[in-house]
Amino acid sequence: MERKALADKILVLGIDGMDPRKTRKFVDEGIMPNTAKLISMGAQRHDLTMLGGVPTITPPMWATLATGASPMVHGITDFFLQVPGKLDEYCYGMHSESCHAEQIWNVTAEMGKKTLVWHWPSAAWPPSSDSENLHVVDGSSPGGVNMSTAQVDAEMILFASKNADGITFVPNAGSDAGVPCVVTDLKTVDEDKTKKKAKEAKADTVLNNYILKPDDGQMVSRYRGYDMSLSTIKPAQGWEEAPEGALEFVLLLAKGLLRRVGLILKNEEGKYDRVAIYKNKKETQPLYVLENEKYVVGIIDDTYKDNTLVKANCNMRLMDLEEDGSKFKLYVSPTMDIMMDSFWSPKSLYKMITENIGYPTPTSMIYGKDITTKKKTMLESWRASADWQAGALNYLMENEGYEVVFSHFHNVDLEGHTYLTFIPDGTEKVSIEEYLEFSELIYRQTDEYIGKFMHFLDEGWTIIIVSDHALISPKHGARFMGDSTGVNIRIMQELGLCDIKRDENDNELREMDWSKTKAVACRGNHIYINVKGKYPHGIVEPEDQFEVEEEVMTKLYGYKDKVTGHRIIALALRNRDAVLLGLAGPEAGDIIYFMAEGYNYEHGDSLSTALGEGDTSVSPIFIAAGKGFKKGYETDRYIREVDLAPTVSVLAGVRFPKNCEGAPAYQIFEEEL
Repeated sequence: MERKALADKILVLGIDGMDPRKTRKFVDEGIMPNTAKLISMGAQRHDLTMLGGVPTITPPMWATLATGASPMVHGITDFFLQVPGKLDEYCYGMHSESCHAEQIWNVTAEMGKKTLVWHWPSAAWPPSSDSENLHVVDGSSPGGVNMSTAQVDAEMILFASKNADGITFVPNAGSDAGVPCVVTDLKTVDEDKTKKKAKEAKADTVLNNYILKPDDGQMVSRYRGYDMSLSTIKPAQGWEEAPEGALEFVLLLAKGLLRRVGLILKNEEGKYDRVAIYKNKKETQPLYVLENEKYVVGIIDDTYKDNTLVKANCNMRLMDLEEDGSKFKLYVSPTMDIMMDSFWSPKSLYKMITENIGYPTPTSMIYGKDITTKKKTMLESWRASADWQAGALNYLMENEGYEVVFSHFHNVDLEGHTYLTFIPDGTEKVSIEEYLEFSELIYRQTDEYIGKFMHFLDEGWTIIIVSDHALISPKHGARFMGDSTGVNIRIMQELGLCDIKRDENDNELREMDWSKTKAVACRGNHIYINVKGKYPHGIVEPEDQFEVEEEVMTKLYGYKDKVTGHRIIALALRNRDAVLLGLAGPEAGDIIYFMAEGYNYEHGDSLSTALGEGDTSVSPIFIAAGKGFKKGYETDRYIREVDLAPTVSVLAGVRFPKNCEGAPAYQIFEEEL
């Protein structure tokens, strides 16, 4: 089937977590000029909102955008997938093999259009079409390109001082629990066995996490720390060459296994203003030199990976160096194995990009309430990542003849997870205004990223900006239901619906007491009834399932928050009724529920229309401009996430993907259909 294409070349700029409510505000305030220009040239709703699907979390929504199908059709129903036959186990669900619906990029490639899929975090890797027109870069996790396979060491800050006592390395200076948008250390296999790779990675990530206290799940952002290295500063001694007055320190890398020595150096005015890092004191040439308060990208050094020394790249920033050399801080970003090309198809793309643009840059998530450190480290890391990714995409689009490009960038989401939860309860150390100012900086950064593609409009490209969801700053904070990273115990336990075992001293164990468990809330929005014959430890008779479901929903609706006295559940539906929201079927729970506005996590557990503090919302965004679209046009239609794939199909002149449930956004096309 062929139809006339409305656009010659199409670029989908996916920006994870981009909020239409905040974007509209910043556009109106003149803070996002590139986005404002794109809006003025294109067609979208005035509020920029796309009607989001559920659950409002990364893998299912990017899969929906790619296929035009709801989660109950494509099968990716949360960040993780339930392990069949298990009530408290789940596994990684971002691989293309988990997607049961056809992706739009397979259609464009197989119908003769050279297509690039760049780090689309769900349903993209490994490639699910053998078409020579389809090129795919990563997509195995959110974060950044190569993060899931190439990242070796976590980010770290060295604290050096004349008053420090010795040299030490402290891993995870807080909790080492993960967050749902970070996955690293996926193992790789033979490069010709990509499907086997996906299966093995999935098997390796089967999880069983009970959420009993705040730092067990998504609320880890309040507790998680970065690695720390500590060093004393003293006069330089025993060096082959050391300038007069130089001071020395030690930098421990590779989780403390690799030792580097450094000199703090004076400028012509006699003030200490930079450090030089050496392999050892016998070397006369430093490995790299860092000037105070300058962010340096692309530093190459050694690190240990699986007990083998490899070359890795990272970014660094020397911070707060005292002029007398008495103390400083040194930020070291995560390190990335520079030889890792496993998730590039074809692999020639990796060689092309690294030779012309540079190695994939590491990304950052600095937790805690220290906004100043976030600005100097995390914000700058994502700016470097934006520059690298935009450079790579520009190079490929200008030189490799692509006609359709699907891309994804994750800055708004990962940066947002580190501060949004703090906005409602500003502290004496950090005011609410400082958090809001930081939010503005992130959106300025995003606008700069968008600006790097604006010239393509003059070159005949059509550009569509979408997100999977946005992020809420909840007024009251999460209540430990709806957490996608594990089994939500406490409220279900309080309602008498489940329980866990205890030892002889009455201490709780991380093991379910199946004899007292009627229902399990596992993953973000799913509750499973513990039915006899269906599960190994079932206690609910099959004929009683309907009544137990009624009991669960009644108790959920009746549960009142202990602080506000209000209900915390917005909606609870049986699986058969949740078909109305596209979240039903065998990959979903027996009951689907959503947290009430203000009692939710940043995203994932709420309805897609929820709002939050600080002008936040969880709705995704839609902006479109270029050939095929009306210019300067505002539509009243809600364009849904399932509508992206068929809209691209019409633009490209190709058939709709199989299983597509959406409809083209025909109201914003130049031509009537």
